[in-house]
Amino acid sequence: MNWRTRLQTALDPAFSIEVEDERYLTTVIHRAAAVLIPITNRPEPGVILTQRPNWLRSHAGQVAFPGGKVDEGDENTIAAALREAHEELNIPPAQVEIIGVADTYYSGSGYSIAPVVGVIPPDLDFKPNPDEVEDWFEVPLAFLIDPANSIKKQATWNGQQRSYYDIQWGERRIWGVTAGIIANLVRRLT
Repeated sequence: MNWRTRLQTALDPAFSIEVEDERYLTTVIHRAAAVLIPITNRPEPGVILTQRPNWLRSHAGQVAFPGGKVDEGDENTIAAALREAHEELNIPPAQVEIIGVADTYYSGSGYSIAPVVGVIPPDLDFKPNPDEVEDWFEVPLAFLIDPANSIKKQATWNGQQRSYYDIQWGERRIWGVTAGIIANLVRRLT
């Protein structure tokens, strides 16, 4: 089965998995957000990730998928993810083939995040918005979906012991929400 068919099958809404961090469903009112998981359409596909600037108030310096809050004018979470990807990296919405929407990720910072999986041409001319993106890079899809590359760790945050995933790609550290979204996708694929 090729990677595209494998993703489409895994994202079938009829197929359910146990999603981590469900404890937030009843304890926090979440604000709607969406991210695009942009996969490059090539024989060995990659996933585009961004590095947030260090001076940002929230998630400063972290690796993230392009995305953000769902605005009132957004038709749905897919539209929000496409709008944010266009604002952050200049990815034209018409150039994204939507594969599906992965499981909602509930963050400790109060967001319910819809991860929208889309395929993009491999030769797009990214123009990072300096207000939101310091840099961008591509990680092989095969690396990200290999369970051996997601290390589950523990830390204390706001006085509570928390589990999180950590993925090291060269000099880049992918952790927190982004690694959690990847881990949920990996569970669907396996």
